[in-house]
Amino acid sequence: MGVLTSRQGSIVAAALGATVVGLAAVGRAGGPFAVVSAAGAVGVLLWGLLRLPHSRRLIGPPTAVAGAVSLVATALSPRHLTPQAGGAWKLLEIGILLVLLAAAVRWAPRRQAVAAVATAGAAGALWTLPYLDGGLVMRVGAFLSWLFIVAIAAGLGGYPRWTAQRQREAVAAARREQQLALARDLHDFVAHDISGIVVQAQAARFVAAANPAQALAALERIEAAGLHALAAMDRTVQMLHEPEEQPAPNGPLGAGRSAPRAPLAGVAQLAELVERFTAAGATVARLSLDPGVAEALPRETGATAYRVVVEALTNVRRHAPAAEQVEVELRGVSGAAVRVRVVNGAGPGPGLGHRERGRGGRGLRELGEMVRASGGVFSAGPCEQGWQVVAELRGHHD
Repeated sequence: MGVLTSRQGSIVAAALGATVVGLAAVGRAGGPFAVVSAAGAVGVLLWGLLRLPHSRRLIGPPTAVAGAVSLVATALSPRHLTPQAGGAWKLLEIGILLVLLAAAVRWAPRRQAVAAVATAGAAGALWTLPYLDGGLVMRVGAFLSWLFIVAIAAGLGGYPRWTAQRQREAVAAARREQQLALARDLHDFVAHDISGIVVQAQAARFVAAANPAQALAALERIEAAGLHALAAMDRTVQMLHEPEEQPAPNGPLGAGRSAPRAPLAGVAQLAELVERFTAAGATVARLSLDPGVAEALPRETGATAYRVVVEALTNVRRHAPAAEQVEVELRGVSGAAVRVRVVNGAGPGPGLGHRERGRGGRGLRELGEMVRASGGVFSAGPCEQGWQVVAELRGHHD
């Protein structure tokens, strides 16, 4: 005869335990059905304990069956039983059912947990009926009292389940926020440099035969833009590997952390951005800053200002590559707020993305959501000079 496996051993041990309880209850419980129900509840409990942790997800159906058997035993028990006629055994059985019910609510799949609550909960609420010889008021009172106890047991299992579900949802939301942050970085920074590479490649193609020196200069600018794009990709990939220094606000049970962030480009880097944009094409960009603007904006808000300018310049390359001039202005306004304004003329001819009209448009929309989320105001649309993107951002003391 072979050695029993752990699963078979747990089943045998549970069956033996249930048999011992059944034999002990014979003659003391309220009939043979009460013996079966008490032994069944003990057997399920022993099986669950011996099979931990594997029994957690499997506890629902056995609990539902034990509850159903207990209900049948209650329905078939003689009326007006005395507490001496198996009352203690029935109370032990109901206590075990309540423990199993709490475990099923905590660990079992939802449908199985509902079935366990329906049968075991009904058994727990109705078990006193054969022992009561009073009127309807007493029976209803006993039923409601034990229904309240059943609800407590379900709550003891349901609260940690609800907490774990909230934590999973918070983790999923944090991951989604990280994905959106990565998408914004790819769109704002990498797309800006790649659009510059496309402009330079187009220019080099037209001048290569007539003026190789200009083509060589264009290739050097393509190399520089490619290096910037690689650096932006490195920062984005770094976000996936480095832990965040500062925990996320409102994180669940301290388990969530916001997406890791590399050092953010801000107002101080706008001059270099504008120079690279001008060097990459025929459009001349000019930057105008009011004194003290960089100091007026917090670090995160300064990064938002940088993103506004990047998105506006990228759209100029895509949709108005023949525009002669772009004005980038940062002005102090009422209080400590700062207005970022990027204006360009409407150049003739199609932009880089003319083949894919209707597929873009998310950049400005998401940028507007970011600005408004920080308490600012955002707008983009036609103006007298052509097209403008305007963002009013809150400063340190606004």
